[in-house]
Amino acid sequence: MHIRLRSLVPALVPTLALILSACAGTAPVPTPAADMPARLRVATYNTSLYAEAEGGLVARLQAGDAGARKIAAVLQRVRPDLVLLNEFDYDPAHRAADLFQREYLERAQPGGGEPLRYPYRYLAEVNTGVPSGLDLDRNGTVAAPEALADGNGNAGRDRGNDAWGYGLHPGQYGMLVLSRHPIDIDQVRSFRLLRWATMPGARRPLDPATGAPWHADAVWRQLRLSSKSHWDVPVRTPGGTVHFLVSHPTPPVFDGPEDRNGARNADEIRLWQEYLTPGDKPWLCDDAGRCGGLAADARFVIAGDLNNDPVDGDGHHEAIVGLLEHPRVLRMATPRSAGGAETARAYAAKGIVHRGAPEHVTGDFGPRAGAMRLDYVLPSTGFVLHGQGVFWPASGEPDAAIADASDHHLVWVDLEP
Repeated sequence: MHIRLRSLVPALVPTLALILSACAGTAPVPTPAADMPARLRVATYNTSLYAEAEGGLVARLQAGDAGARKIAAVLQRVRPDLVLLNEFDYDPAHRAADLFQREYLERAQPGGGEPLRYPYRYLAEVNTGVPSGLDLDRNGTVAAPEALADGNGNAGRDRGNDAWGYGLHPGQYGMLVLSRHPIDIDQVRSFRLLRWATMPGARRPLDPATGAPWHADAVWRQLRLSSKSHWDVPVRTPGGTVHFLVSHPTPPVFDGPEDRNGARNADEIRLWQEYLTPGDKPWLCDDAGRCGGLAADARFVIAGDLNNDPVDGDGHHEAIVGLLEHPRVLRMATPRSAGGAETARAYAAKGIVHRGAPEHVTGDFGPRAGAMRLDYVLPSTGFVLHGQGVFWPASGEPDAAIADASDHHLVWVDLEP
């Protein structure tokens, strides 16, 4: 969530012990069992590995970045087979991804586990920071692509607001998929270029003062729906192909009473509902021109920082609730953590009282927003769920030392076909 305010025991521990521990909100992360190759641990992690300047993340990683070491340590402890990293800056030469794999994941980190190698990955362009050439924020000017932030960050914000997705340079807040299993690169589908206006029932922002559309027709017809991108990444696992459906919708804030970001967030989430729902969808075309949704018999896992809590904070909560309750999404216990519960209750004691269960939050977003559930790993029906959790240890636990590099925390699920 790029808001500018800004849980190891052996896998053979008796099942009853894990259940009792989970009920207490302190369930540790079980070690993946080597003798169960069909099991799949899937995770999402908003890593906050971004920089305000182009090439900044590469420079950070080359210099030896403390935050990146903690992110790698968490991944080494949880050891997901398949993981989405949100807010990992994209560069065309993949230098940041190479550095993070070689210098961080493949080296034992303090507080982490054994070195971790992912033979397969997917990353591609995103909409953040890419100039649109349009006055998207309606401030009367089109920000120059070369505009840099001044002492107050104003010019940079103008450029970000007029980009297809908010960002100070192309690739900021990008996405990176890492996998232990082969990715079918030729069958990956990207919806980065999909026009928002093509979605039936699109939530077109309105000017509350006049009731008229907030964007002029000529601008509205060009707007891209995805603030970063939406990817369908097919992964060939021992249990069969799993479609990893990943995205990072815009935060539903940093706008005005027209609620253009809230509307976009809701429709970015709804895109996955449309993708899963049967029916003819000639409008739902990927960047290669292939139209239609996901096959009815396909297994999938939806993952990402979706920037929408089911009951708390800003945003249209019906969007995320609709996805959670989609007929093809597995009904399961909500991932939980002791650290999240501790943090949410601390905020409540200060007057930031939320309706959601404290154990279910996935990030700490500061004294104005509090702790909320924004990060999701949602498997399809047909999977057997063996466990789930949020890597957010309580403050007195040793693992807390590696869990503070991002305002979000890693969410994981263990699945079996």
